[in-house]
Amino acid sequence: MSSLFNYYYNKVAEQSISSVDNLPSVLGITREQLDRAINLDPDIRYKEVPVPKSGGGQRIALNPHKYLRLVQRKINTRILADQNTIEWPNYIFGSIPNTNVGLPDEVLRDYVNCARMHCKAKSLLKVDIKDFYDNVHEDVVYKIFKDFLKYPDAVATVLTELCTFKGCLPQGALTSGYPACLCLYDLEPFLVKRLEKKGLVYTRYIDDITVSSGILNFNFDFARNIIGEMLVERDLPLNDKKTSISRASSQPLTVHGLRISFDDPRLPSKEVKNTRAAVHSIEKLAKIPGYRTTRVYRRAFSRCLGRVNKLKRVGHNKHQPLIDRLSKVQPLAHKDDVERLKSMVARLEYDYSSKKATYYYHKRYYRSHQRLNIIKRNFPSVARILRLKLAKLRSEYRQ
Repeated sequence: MSSLFNYYYNKVAEQSISSVDNLPSVLGITREQLDRAINLDPDIRYKEVPVPKSGGGQRIALNPHKYLRLVQRKINTRILADQNTIEWPNYIFGSIPNTNVGLPDEVLRDYVNCARMHCKAKSLLKVDIKDFYDNVHEDVVYKIFKDFLKYPDAVATVLTELCTFKGCLPQGALTSGYPACLCLYDLEPFLVKRLEKKGLVYTRYIDDITVSSGILNFNFDFARNIIGEMLVERDLPLNDKKTSISRASSQPLTVHGLRISFDDPRLPSKEVKNTRAAVHSIEKLAKIPGYRTTRVYRRAFSRCLGRVNKLKRVGHNKHQPLIDRLSKVQPLAHKDDVERLKSMVARLEYDYSSKKATYYYHKRYYRSHQRLNIIKRNFPSVARILRLKLAKLRSEYRQ
């Protein structure tokens, strides 16, 4: 690890939030908006939404009420996701801001760079935390605001209430990812240093812990024990079913679905093959008369495009040829899409004077632009007229 390796979670902002009365101005909201979120009846704070799991089945996510969502978004942008407030250690990935945002040396805190930390490893230990969000309790969240961010008790209490539900982090809340990543802020740095002394590399991608060694038959007993001790201290249970040790001699080593036996992470050849097959399938669907104007095709195209863009993220040479093929079969607009966009623009015109600085106007404005990009493919004259109208209706929302 280089001398620039950062082990610690640091609060870099010198200022604090002195009181609950000052909290609305820090968040960029009114006191009324803050109070509305705090005083929401528990029964309507969140709505349960079933979400399909990648391996089959469903999990329940919690969708916050619009009053709570507004405040949580501001907590993120003004506090938790602000690179001028929190400096994150190098071994934490997922649900946190990229490092050096806007600079030439910007580092993405995504699964690819997490896997990159383990490239050329010969042995892997993977540790999964069971029911992670449910086990990050409100006392841990309070500790983050009180002891790490150094906010007064009253402020920490209010922020904890806004970020937790029924005593823990709710899956689906806008703020949950940051406390989830911060929950081990005072324990992890010392663990990472102890593992480094053994020649080991440690990363955590939200609740997925990976430890790697350059030694083929490395004994991970020590690493597993001290990780277990750290998690127990924070009341986080191990998921034994998803905790495993693998070695390069028995199978290709992967981290977050990427092969790490090389200098840089690579997608498994099977996934590349399946991505090419997905593009071929889209091309076949595009030949069906009228099918490119359907929502079913639009969703299938979007999924395929996402798979192809994974190739770009790992620098695969098949990315551009597949993008070129997809560019020839992009979704087209239906007449109903044109009428829908006209209606959306009309509502923006109606709301412009009173709501142009709100988040919801901002969201609708950019959704209109997304639809416009589809319509221009086969209704270019209509698209030009609507684009001129949208140019006069720009959102003035500021985070």
